[in-house]
Amino acid sequence: MKKESKVVMTKELQVLNALDVAKTQWYHFTAIIIAGMGFFTDAYDIFCISLVTKLLGRIYYHVDGAGKPGTLPPNVAAAVNGVAFCGTLSGQLFFGWLGDKMGRKRVYGMTLMLMVICSIGSGLSFSSNPKTVISTLCFFRFWLGFGIGGDYPLSATIMSEYANKKTRGAFIAAVFAMQGFGILAGGIFAIIVSSAFNAKFDAPIYKVNALESTVPQADYVWRIIVMVGALPAALTYYWRMKMPETARYTALVAKNAKQAATDMSKVLQVDLEAEEQKVEQLAEDKSNQFGLFTKKFLRRHGLHLLGTTSTWFLLDIAFYSQNLFQKDIFSAIGWIPKAETMNAIDEVYKIAKAQTLIALCSTVPGYWFTVALIDRMGRFAIQLMGFFFMTVFMFALAIPYDHWTHKENRIGFVVMYALTFFFANFGPNATTFVVPAEIFPARLRSTCHGISAAAGKARSNCGCIRVLIYVSEQGAEQDRCRGKSLEEISGENETDEGFGAKSGA
Repeated sequence: MKKESKVVMTKELQVLNALDVAKTQWYHFTAIIIAGMGFFTDAYDIFCISLVTKLLGRIYYHVDGAGKPGTLPPNVAAAVNGVAFCGTLSGQLFFGWLGDKMGRKRVYGMTLMLMVICSIGSGLSFSSNPKTVISTLCFFRFWLGFGIGGDYPLSATIMSEYANKKTRGAFIAAVFAMQGFGILAGGIFAIIVSSAFNAKFDAPIYKVNALESTVPQADYVWRIIVMVGALPAALTYYWRMKMPETARYTALVAKNAKQAATDMSKVLQVDLEAEEQKVEQLAEDKSNQFGLFTKKFLRRHGLHLLGTTSTWFLLDIAFYSQNLFQKDIFSAIGWIPKAETMNAIDEVYKIAKAQTLIALCSTVPGYWFTVALIDRMGRFAIQLMGFFFMTVFMFALAIPYDHWTHKENRIGFVVMYALTFFFANFGPNATTFVVPAEIFPARLRSTCHGISAAAGKARSNCGCIRVLIYVSEQGAEQDRCRGKSLEEISGENETDEGFGAKSGA
């Protein structure tokens, strides 16, 4: 009979244990708001473009004598809608890596300022030439996406490293849930702006007078909507810079026990011992100093990374396509009137109203159901349930599609369509964000989260039915995250001998 190896673990640092067992208090909510406002801004900036793409087509691609308003050519539409995601993918990889090299806080401000500058820049191409306007818009939206991409791994990592063990999942999910409020705010603001412009500048519908249906002032509508995303990011910058570096980065990566104890003593309002000798022992232990591209990482965390990347990849096939092209789906089923029966600004209003209704009734509640239940149900249960019901409702919409296009069935379509958003957010859209922030060691946590998130942005036209096959391979590992410290989950405190005993190697 094979003798079982002994699990050898270092004694946990007092400062980390204090964070793990801390009661929920004001600094937790402060961290949620500060990190969450980044995601509020992210969602606003990413999805506000879907509110104004039809307006861009009317303004810059009008064709005299055409029976319908101008629309963006396919290649232009693809660029306007997709360029931010190219930037996001790059930013997730770059800032994820940088967050582990330079520290979470130092990089956190960079991403925010990039978002502020590029939100403003996106609306500042004051030209009547379509090529100039679209080129400028795409340039700034790429770099806007680059900054947004950095917010994913940094916000998730910071919140996971500040949270306690008992409610860590809820806290990380709450940061991500601010995305729902960002989507909602984008719709509400577009309603306000379009209503104000419609009241001030009266215009006929397109089929009555094609040219006058788009008033010259409509050019300001999309610019205002796009640029206002800079405000919440700018207002958050000061508070982000006041946050201390996370104790796990300071102690476990930077190896500065004194600074970690000092920072967390202020945050927790308790006296904490520096434990410099223990940090030095951790630094001398080479068994846990493996890098990302090593056999040891592959053995310990290769399946974890495969699971987090594959599920995020599969989710984003559907999630971002649904959000960006809601307006086209609503037009196809007749929930939004035909373009020629509206003027340009009224069309923005109708699109914003429809998207706001979906966000209010399904998107936002879905996020907060996850916040309320993730630490009770577990990550895997919520993720599997969400994928399952997303698949069910998508098939229910797609197979009898002709049925849903009839006027009397539109309400049923909208309800079922809204349920796909609800179960995306009370499901994999939230859990794919939470798990990578918990399951990897501190020195690679931000990098691996960035890789996982980037896999989602590299989505392709795969079928949603394959989701259940891939997600099942990840299941058991995800629920190791409940009620444990980040070091226990990632195996960061264990020697090779201990890891072998635990994994059965």
